[in-house]
Amino acid sequence: MPSPKGYKREDVLDRAIELFRRQGYSATSTAELVEELGMNRKSMYAEFGSKQELFEAALERYSEINLARVLSPIEARGANAQTIREAFLGYASASETRYRGLGCLMANTAVERAALDPGSARYVDAYLQRLAKGFRNALENARKEGDVDDAADLDDLAAHFVNSVVGISALLRAKATPDQMYAAGRGATSMLGAR
Repeated sequence: MPSPKGYKREDVLDRAIELFRRQGYSATSTAELVEELGMNRKSMYAEFGSKQELFEAALERYSEINLARVLSPIEARGANAQTIREAFLGYASASETRYRGLGCLMANTAVERAALDPGSARYVDAYLQRLAKGFRNALENARKEGDVDDAADLDDLAAHFVNSVVGISALLRAKATPDQMYAAGRGATSMLGAR
């Protein structure tokens, strides 16, 4: 009978997320992973196969847990222009928390890894598509409420918001000041009607 694991996979992935978020994929060594995860190298490879596979498992968990929480407001049935403003306010307010200097793991990966490996690119692409779909949802409602010009291209506006989220996330990673973050959020949403 095999002995039970001395760890929970979810806990290991949560620690991996924090390490990759703090240091990025390339700057994180296997030795650091072993230390941070609290498991030996053999167990880590037996569980995940490779550093890349561990990273992809961390991206999957991040998508399931963090992105679901952050994106659910713009994906909600009643999302509108105010929901978009509040989303950007939330991104900006992260600069006043422990997330300053960390950013979003998915946005960080978009900048660091998406062009370099197909595994990371797959997760980044799904993230960007999900953002666009969520913003498109909120924009459709905002148009019905008169907060978006009827002539505006909603796909273009959604793409603008996606680009703004990635940019603001990069600012958060770069430890931009709260003033810079809030200004970026106001600029990103300035074309929405003022209700």
